[in-house]
Amino acid sequence: MNPLSATLSRVKPSPTIAVTTKAAEMRQAGHDVIGLGAGEPDFDTPDNIKQAGIRAINEGKTKYTAPDGIPELKQAICEKFARENGLTYSPAQVSVGTGGKQILYNALMATLNPGDEVVIPAPYWVSYPDMVLLAGGEPVVVPAGIETAFKLTPEALEAAITPKTRWFIFNSPSNPTGAGYSRKELKALTDVLMRHPHVWVMTDDMYEHLAYDDFEFCTPAEVEPGLYERTLTCNGVSKAYAMTGWRIGYAAGPEVLIGGMRKIQSQSTSNPCTISQWAALEALNGPQDFIKANNAVFKRRRDLVVEKLNAIEGIECPVPEGAFYVYPSIAGLIGKTSKAGTKITDDEAFATALLEETGVAVVFGAAFGLSPAFRVSYATADEALEEACGRIQTFCAALK
Repeated sequence: MNPLSATLSRVKPSPTIAVTTKAAEMRQAGHDVIGLGAGEPDFDTPDNIKQAGIRAINEGKTKYTAPDGIPELKQAICEKFARENGLTYSPAQVSVGTGGKQILYNALMATLNPGDEVVIPAPYWVSYPDMVLLAGGEPVVVPAGIETAFKLTPEALEAAITPKTRWFIFNSPSNPTGAGYSRKELKALTDVLMRHPHVWVMTDDMYEHLAYDDFEFCTPAEVEPGLYERTLTCNGVSKAYAMTGWRIGYAAGPEVLIGGMRKIQSQSTSNPCTISQWAALEALNGPQDFIKANNAVFKRRRDLVVEKLNAIEGIECPVPEGAFYVYPSIAGLIGKTSKAGTKITDDEAFATALLEETGVAVVFGAAFGLSPAFRVSYATADEALEEACGRIQTFCAALK
């Protein structure tokens, strides 16, 4: 007898974690592997944030807290939203979870009924559709390809909305493409949403501070105040503050929704790690100057990777506005055969052959809902990126 539920059969394990795991296994077996799959900064957590965590331990701040966060952190989150996004929330409208992923999952679990639809632009972060499925909903994937710079058009959003649509998930800058929506582009989408008052908006603003050149971040409820009462604005400290392992995400929205999310969290994980909460408080309230310095490094790496990938015949790599990913198309390589004899039938075959023949680990585009492409995380050392891009160039040059 199979002990697993039917619900579990609807979802798949995270492909990004699978790629990272396989790369680690190959490295352990003695292979020379460069991992470009993991979506986390290679910078260390700033010292002031680490010291805040150490202080919390030394001061005995190691007991249970309220299920969805300490009052001090909730207040800091309210101040962050007011200061940076022009959004006014009270602590009762804030939820703190074990990473951004739990925040999104709690919201979907608290709101979706069987048959409810969730509109998700593709390419998407790998977990969105599976979280919707686990919560009993139906993901409605809407392609936003390279021809629109990986951005959803108002017409495509309008066409995807039905009477069953419960949520629209919006991510800018994007994982996996790094595409960021300008205020004008976002306003065109919010105008569509204003015509459909039954649709709620879930924003994933995790890469808010990782923006380059003249791109200016904005979030839906900021651009269209009319959406305030049906928007969950989600964020976290993982990326900008190099705190991926600390596991703190947060969101603000209507009290009734936050209350539902609190109920889910109280019966699953209960409170996020207390020590991490005090460290996140310091992250939000402490010095922010290192973000600009880190971004200068990320921008240099972005430019390096984009230039080298665009020099490869058969690859087209747009310049992203933010995050630390590029999402090159390999439409010009499909149907070719690698030096070792692997037929490049799709982007998964490309990524597998690249890893096995060159030791470069990337994530194939089908994992993000739009092929043929692959995702490179450039949140790693310049030397590793130089070497990895060189290996990709050699691999592609040998394709017949």
